[in-house]
Amino acid sequence: MKAIWNNQVIAESNDTIVVENNHYFPKDSVKAEYLEETDIHTTCPWKGKASYYSLNVDGQQNRDAAWYYPEPKEAAKHITNYVAFWKGVKITD
Repeated sequence: MKAIWNNQVIAESNDTIVVENNHYFPKDSVKAEYLEETDIHTTCPWKGKASYYSLNVDGQQNRDAAWYYPEPKEAAKHITNYVAFWKGVKITD
């Protein structure tokens, strides 16, 4: 699977985990040079507190377009160190 935004591959892995129709990529498969941590957080009742990254690619920014759960609840432990995308990031195989 690939996560693509602004004509760049942001992440690529054969080891994604699908949760609620979102592909979560192993963090080490995500190109860190495109990520910028933000101060945004949301809470999921069963996964826990999510943190966000903005994407910065070739001078373009996509705010809060990636999220992850730094300390997920027990039901979501399997997505620890995984990152998911939205806001126009295309997921392809």
